[in-house]
Amino acid sequence: MRWILLRLSMFFLFLAGCGETIPHNTSPRILAMGDSMMAWHAGSNKGIAGNLEEILGEPVIDRSVVGARVIYNLPITGAMGMNISQQYRPGEWDWVILNGGGNDLWLGCGCHRCDRRIERMISADGQSGKIADLVRQIRASGAQVIYVGYLRSPGVGSIIEHCRNEGNAFEQRIARMAKQQPGVHFVSLQDLVPHGDKSYHAADRIHPSRRGSRAIAMRIAQIMDR
Repeated sequence: MRWILLRLSMFFLFLAGCGETIPHNTSPRILAMGDSMMAWHAGSNKGIAGNLEEILGEPVIDRSVVGARVIYNLPITGAMGMNISQQYRPGEWDWVILNGGGNDLWLGCGCHRCDRRIERMISADGQSGKIADLVRQIRASGAQVIYVGYLRSPGVGSIIEHCRNEGNAFEQRIARMAKQQPGVHFVSLQDLVPHGDKSYHAADRIHPSRRGSRAIAMRIAQIMDR
């Protein structure tokens, strides 16, 4: 499974680089960053960022990468986007849409005894950790931040179902951070999927289907339209 994710990551690193070409007379104001939940379907422009472009009628620069992590120490692939913080590029962004942390829990600690890893990403009070530092860096530029949570699969089996408790604890900290900082918003997807409904997930029961990506984009757009 990890070898497959690595191969997919390199493919999406290539796509992420190709996807940044925009018309010279366009000044994009929205940046998307994160892992495979954000990057899924990006090649067909039917991922979260592609749907958000369609809903809003304006460009979204998508630098998300399959397999990316919050905690990632390899310098070369980290700079290419496997380290989520290094996906950020300074710009005249009004909005930065961000997700991440799932791979750190699933691949980093197997969703077992992850307390230290979660603490490194985001402290219990939402004030420190790599995610809090990244969000502060983005907010210092003037951009608002939308942190997007993960899909659940209620009533349907999934190979990451055992990550539920760790994922819930992690997202509670993200939500706490967002409540404390003006201009930071948390979009929970915990209630997005109806019980037993498989149509919001891809065949792997982990990533969003095209329908799921569209629904996630709609929730993000609602925040931006307030």
